[in-house]
Amino acid sequence: MSGFVYIVGAGPGDPKLLTIRGLECIQQADVILYDRLVNIELLSHAKAGTELIYCGKEPGRHGLIQDEIHRVLVEQASLGKQVLRLKGGDPFVFGRGAEEAEILRKADIPFEIVPGITAGIAAPAYAGIPVTHRDHAASFAIVTGHGSPDKEQDFLNWSALAQIDTVAFYMGVGNIAHITTSLITYGKSETTPVAVIEWGTTKKQRTITGNLSTIAQDIQEHRISNPAMILVGDVVSVRNQIAWFIEKEHELC
Repeated sequence: MSGFVYIVGAGPGDPKLLTIRGLECIQQADVILYDRLVNIELLSHAKAGTELIYCGKEPGRHGLIQDEIHRVLVEQASLGKQVLRLKGGDPFVFGRGAEEAEILRKADIPFEIVPGITAGIAAPAYAGIPVTHRDHAASFAIVTGHGSPDKEQDFLNWSALAQIDTVAFYMGVGNIAHITTSLITYGKSETTPVAVIEWGTTKKQRTITGNLSTIAQDIQEHRISNPAMILVGDVVSVRNQIAWFIEKEHELC
């Protein structure tokens, strides 16, 4: 008899931001495949005997590659197990959850998608920045900061993005110079405020602010690295009024 696979969003980092349904799935799983950005505290809710499989990918070190993840999901579920694929943020926001669901459907394995809070909203909120605001932003976009290896670097519609009030770039620190230059070239003012939030919603959170003309240098000076959210838009200016989360290090501006 086939088992079942739960593809669950673990949220942006703070373990208390996991959904109730996500917690239920962790508690009943026989096998958990988890990513690098999943807060390890969440695994403490697993029942005794649950098999834990690390799938994270990071520079210079790789867990299971995607094809291997697919194989393990199908193999474990085919043994009749309750399998949990635990992914940082939301599984359908740059999480490759859709690819995994497609593989499961082809293998006739039942599955459930459990949404999670994505970092593009949560990290700015913890930094005191609303992604929309009546006075500053009526539109919001979430964008990958780096493309698929088989695509050209200019895989984004920069002219369209330049017209959006607030743009959140995921994992874009290494591509920041191209991001800022492209937005300015296609119409964003070089004085547009920018915030970069490293390890958002966690005890390691750091936030720096600048504008499109300065932020690349600011990132270098403060040695900001991924995981980090880059938020571009006038809403960044609201941070001075509503910042609430106490960061581990002093505020960097």
